[in-house]
This record gives sequence, C-alpha cells and structure tokens, in this order.
Amino acid sequence: MNVQDRLNELLKKQNLSRYRLAKNSGIPEETLTNIFKRGSIPTIPTLEMICKGLNISLSEFFAEDDMIECSPELMELHDEWKFLTQKQKNLVLELIKEMRNKK
Repeated sequence: MNVQDRLNELLKKQNLSRYRLAKNSGIPEETLTNIFKRGSIPTIPTLEMICKGLNISLSEFFAEDDMIECSPELMELHDEWKFLTQKQKNLVLELIKEMRNKK
C-alpha cells in the first residue's frame, strides 16, 4: 500500500486539505510535507496521529475495502460463536431471523 496515495484518497473522501489534516491531527505541517513531497514513510505514532485527525482507526487506514467497526457486543457475540457447534450456529441464525421478522 502506498501511504501517500491512501492519504490523498482519504483527504479527498473527507474533503480535507493537508493544512486542515495537520491542524486536526496535531502534527506539524512540515511532517505532512515530508510524507507527500519527499515520500517519507510516517512512523506508526505519526500515522496514529494522522488517523486521529481523519477520525478513523489505524485498521481502517490499512483496510482495502470499506470496513465495519465491531461494537463490543458484536465482538462478544463473535467470541462466543467460535465455541458453538454447527447445529447451535444454525439454531442461533434461525432465532435471529425469526426475531427480525417479528418487528
């Protein structure tokens, strides 16, 4: 993944300028200039600050496609799901589908 291309894509998507990104993320404009014009690769802490300025997570930055953030409840469900048998998984899915249809 090209960091500069990804940053440009995210800036365009959020309609942000590099100046605004620098202000939102709290990093010096010179750091962004080095990334964009000199091709410097940002450190992980710098990239985390940039992501904070973009209001995304580091995992979202590196995601190839649209990513869905998991809520704590969904993560708990996922963690428990791993221990179910296939029959139990099928029953849970049937229950969820039935509950959704009862609205």
